[in-house]
Parts: sequence; C-alpha cells; structure tokens
Amino acid sequence: MSDRLSSNATSAAASAPTRSSAALPSHYRAWRWHGSADPLALTLDEVALQPLAPGEVLVRNDAIGLNPVDWKVLGGGLTAWQPGHIPGVDGAGEVVAVGPDVAQDWLGQRVAYHTSLHGHGSFADYAPVPARALMRLPQGMTAERAAAFPCPALTAWQAIEKVPAQPGRTLLISGAGGAVGHYLIQLARSRGFDITAMANARHHERLRALGAHHCIAGPLADGQSWTGGRQFQVVIDTVSGSHAERLSASLQANGHLVCIQDRVPTWPNAAFGLTLSMHEVALGALHVHGDDLAWKQLTQAGEQMLAQVADGQMDIPDREVRDFSGLSQLLADLQHRRFSGKPVVQMR
Repeated sequence: MSDRLSSNATSAAASAPTRSSAALPSHYRAWRWHGSADPLALTLDEVALQPLAPGEVLVRNDAIGLNPVDWKVLGGGLTAWQPGHIPGVDGAGEVVAVGPDVAQDWLGQRVAYHTSLHGHGSFADYAPVPARALMRLPQGMTAERAAAFPCPALTAWQAIEKVPAQPGRTLLISGAGGAVGHYLIQLARSRGFDITAMANARHHERLRALGAHHCIAGPLADGQSWTGGRQFQVVIDTVSGSHAERLSASLQANGHLVCIQDRVPTWPNAAFGLTLSMHEVALGALHVHGDDLAWKQLTQAGEQMLAQVADGQMDIPDREVRDFSGLSQLLADLQHRRFSGKPVVQMR
C-alpha cells in the first residue's frame, strides 16, 4: 500500500522533517477499499503511519462526514485507486503533525477539511490533508457538527458564487431537500434572491423555515419535462445533468443554469437565442486545478460560514451519528437512503 501519512519516527525527509505536537502511534485504524463497489466490502485494518508530503498536515480525526460521493467512487471510473486505498473526503479534528513547508502554528489547531479523492482520505483515525484545505473551527463547535459541514456547504458556496446576486432575482433550487440545498437556501436568502425550492413535500416546512419563499414538488420524474413556463432567472440543480437540462425550459432570457451533479452535455438553446449561461460545480476539481488563491477564498468563506453556524446564524442539517466501527454500514445505508439526515461518524 502506498500510504503517505506521517510520524517523527518514519519521516525520512531529513532536510524538512515532520513536526508533531505529541508522540504519534506507529499504526492506526483505517477503513480500506479492495476494488468492490459495495460499501460493506470495506475492511477495518491497522495500517502503518507514513511520512507527510510537502504541504500536508496530519489530522487526528474526532469525527468524519460521509457524502454520496463516498459510495459512488467505490465503483471505479472516477479515480485510479489501488487496493488498500483509504476513502473519505470530509473530517474534523486536531492537527497533530505538520510536514515540510507547513507553518508550525497549525499544530494543535482544531480544524475541518475537505480532502482530495486522489489521495488517502478521512476514513481513519488519522488523515493526511493539504494545509491549504484546512478550516479553523470556532471556539465551542463540536467535531460532530463540523464534520457534517465541508462538502455540502462548500459546494453550495461555489454554486451560489457562480451567479451575480441582485435583490429579488428569481432562483429555483432543485433537489433542495438534501444537504447542499439546505445550505444553498440560506446562502441565497442572505443574497436577496426570491427562492423557489423544488423538493419532496416532506421537506417543504423545513425549507420555508430556512428561507425559501415558495416550494414546489419535485424533482421531475425520469423523462418528465418542465411545463411551468419561463419563471426563473437562475436555476441551481443538485439532481443530475439530465434533470438540469430539462429545467432549462424554466429559465428566462440571459438566465443562468448551475449544475452540481454531473453536467449538461449539450447547450439547451440555439445560438443568439435565449443566451443562457451554463455553469458546472465540482468541489473536488479544485484539488487538481485550484491554486493557493482559490483555496484561500474557499477556506475563508468556509470559516465565515462555520462562524455563522456557531453563532446560530446558519443552520446545519440534522445528523445521523454512529460509531467508527459502523462506518461501512452507515455508508451502505446512505447509498440506499435508509435514514434522513447527514451521516457522521464519531471516533471516540
């Protein structure tokens, strides 16, 4: 296995050794992938702590957030994982070691993070994380709440930043009942949009409480077309590329279509017609293509939102919290929608 984690004892990069805030174990627990698309095929193993790469820190996880991408990626095609890979992108805990080229003042900081699918991830006692992806936690925020935050909240922020905010501008959020929609409604409310939430009726009361001005049933059934006329200046779709394409019929001229799940394969209108603008959102792409400035903007926005959560100005979804030993079962239950709420694993 090609783990790139850290330990004073194993850090052989003599020119810039790993620095730690305390003695680190030689081994730790991690859920590992062996090629199966089934979450229940993950195995809980003891793995050796390895050196940190330049720019990385080691986070001792206190809680781990699970996301739909965590089961979708198990089937292959999105990454080039080798057997033994540690999945997971979201977590919260304490920085206990810093690698080469990382400021020592990160040591001891309580943080939340979203890490790359392409390196070892958060499904473990310890996770190597790029320092530029860290978000400091407000005083008093629990790791369980913080771990539920990164992927959905940062995705929502990226989506709303795609479109210019104007008071009263009409916005449709489809699939608004999920975690991304939960944050999107609040971000859109703070920017003055006139918000319509498309979601199952069981979510409508909660979505109105978050700031949606109108609620409609949805999402559209497979193959169903939008028939409500051109009502909106902005559509943010969290369902699929196909769903987003069908919702393009709800956009006014010069409108914006923002696709979070998948992308729209073809432009939905003729050239020099409605002149729609299309946008795609993929938080993980920043790990491959983002520069330090882009990460600074993202993490600063994340820290501001975390402060709003801590102050009660922003709401986070209800959580389904389980023990680390039940992570694979929780991921399988997420895949098959056996519970409502945001899945979180507590380590201790």
